[in-house]
Amino acid sequence: MRRETQKTLMGYVAGLLFGLGLAVSGMTDPARVLGFLDLAGAWDPTLMFVLGGAVITNFIGYRLVLRRPHPLLGERFQLPTRTDLDGRLIGGAALFGIGWGLSGYCPGPAFASLAGLTAPLAAMLVAMVVGWFAARAVPARG
Repeated sequence: MRRETQKTLMGYVAGLLFGLGLAVSGMTDPARVLGFLDLAGAWDPTLMFVLGGAVITNFIGYRLVLRRPHPLLGERFQLPTRTDLDGRLIGGAALFGIGWGLSGYCPGPAFASLAGLTAPLAAMLVAMVVGWFAARAVPARG
């Protein structure tokens, strides 16, 4: 099997594993996410445990993977090099947080929930796609 085909297949496998993890943990339910964000009301802490598990898994995984000279299916690791905060990053993060808080969906659970498409989910997905195109219209800093 060609290397590019293997990389694509591994991307799909990783996405499937991520989506299954979201579904099994109940994170595709926007009510659970909104319950986590409702600190003054009926706060639901379960998302904190899911996030904590993800952070621990990532922490250990990065330490193990970065010991290798290169990825299994690549010539080099592609890690971010920028460390500054700019308006695009802050604005994008703010819009992401507002959208997440209003809809209860972030992109991963939204795509994992496509089988049960509802009007709020469709509105969130349309807004996300519009945001992708709008972000291209905002000039990047040199």
